[in-house]
Amino acid sequence: MSESAIGLRLHTPEGRAFLFDPGALCLELLPTGGPGPLARYEVLDTPAGLLDWVAASRLAPPGLRLPPVEERHLAAVRELRDALHGLGVARAYGRPPAAADLAVLNAAAARPPLTVRLTDEGRRAWAPGASVAGLLSTIARDAIDLFTGPYATAGRIRECGAHDCYLLFVDTSRPGRRRWCAMERCGNRNKVRAHRSRAQAEGEA
Repeated sequence: MSESAIGLRLHTPEGRAFLFDPGALCLELLPTGGPGPLARYEVLDTPAGLLDWVAASRLAPPGLRLPPVEERHLAAVRELRDALHGLGVARAYGRPPAAADLAVLNAAAARPPLTVRLTDEGRRAWAPGASVAGLLSTIARDAIDLFTGPYATAGRIRECGAHDCYLLFVDTSRPGRRRWCAMERCGNRNKVRAHRSRAQAEGEA
């Protein structure tokens, strides 16, 4: 994660790094893998993968410590992530949400979330007793806030415009015309393709 900007430091299949800011904690979970073509990005199949994501996410305050993570915890995180992907895609394309995805989201949100406390030094810190269930509740409640928020955010959930990119984000740009997950990734690829297409057309002319 960049120290100067909010977002996740992701890598292309070729190994090139780029900064991706989806605009919400719940959407930050989606690049960790998923169903279908997203399976090749899976990192939540090991405890280390989950802990690395927690450390890189926008969870505040940072430094969340979880108890030993088991396979059942990882399965629950993956289940919520896949439900969030389904709900995000449905919202991006104006489709009704799937009942199964809603059930997973609401079940996670029904549990107690992570809590913070004020330290002797006057700083925010995570209260003792953090758990994976509390983490999932915090993520699920963030998603509910996003999906039920003002149109300026809830109505601007987008999927990257590249044909082979499935990243979802909140378009927080003032004109509301963000098309790409990141300019340094899919935006630049589109520019290169457009330049090559123009050059080929000019050559044929």
